[in-house]
Amino acid sequence: MSSSPGGDLYDAGHETLDQLTGYQLQVVQPRHGYRFSLDPLLLADFALPAGTGRVMDLGTGCGVIPLLLARMANSAVITGIELQEPMAELARRNVRLNGLEERVEIVCRDLNEVKALYPVDSFDLVLSNPPYRRPETGKVSPRAGRDGARHESTAKLVDFLAAAKYLVKPSGRICFIYHTSRLAELMAEAAKLKLAVLRLRMVHGNASMPARMFLVELMKGRSGELQVEPPLLVRGEDGGYSEEKLRIYKGLEGRE
Repeated sequence: MSSSPGGDLYDAGHETLDQLTGYQLQVVQPRHGYRFSLDPLLLADFALPAGTGRVMDLGTGCGVIPLLLARMANSAVITGIELQEPMAELARRNVRLNGLEERVEIVCRDLNEVKALYPVDSFDLVLSNPPYRRPETGKVSPRAGRDGARHESTAKLVDFLAAAKYLVKPSGRICFIYHTSRLAELMAEAAKLKLAVLRLRMVHGNASMPARMFLVELMKGRSGELQVEPPLLVRGEDGGYSEEKLRIYKGLEGRE
């Protein structure tokens, strides 16, 4: 991604305007706060919705996952829920910036309140890139907004899973990207909630490095055998980006 001038679209002193050219997107982000990385692109690619449907992104941040999915699935209607009002407003600005107001909605609420917002079984696909650090663990960032995105605060992993289960239709899909240190916990909590784990894919920096993240697909109202997919490598043997990462960054062009 590279920054480009944006006139009055963003505050150049406190924000950047970044290009996801492969998806024909512009995304405003805090210059010094929480900034998205590769994770949402990997998750959107893993969870790519087929055909029409309603999609929910839990903890949407600046709204990058709804924006990506709106470009990848032309008939999907996507909602992002975000607790922090400044980030929710930033996500709304990004929706307007990319002309996606008719298909993407941003809601500023606690995800623990979804039962008051939506009927059960309202969505075909629920995604999330939840905070993966437990409270009072890891380094505290001096940059505003980063700790809320990285550390569990008002909602823990089980809350994200429970909200996803409530929102998704029977046989609908739930897709998360999460840290490998929490894999056993996610599996245990999914079993308690009677969510079937259908797909698992580990994400490695390269072939010689341990996995740092994993992608997982869960489903309610259905049983099935777990499919462990080939690992996703960010870099190849030569140290450069892998063909798969390059394909994901190419976005719409990489799918042609």
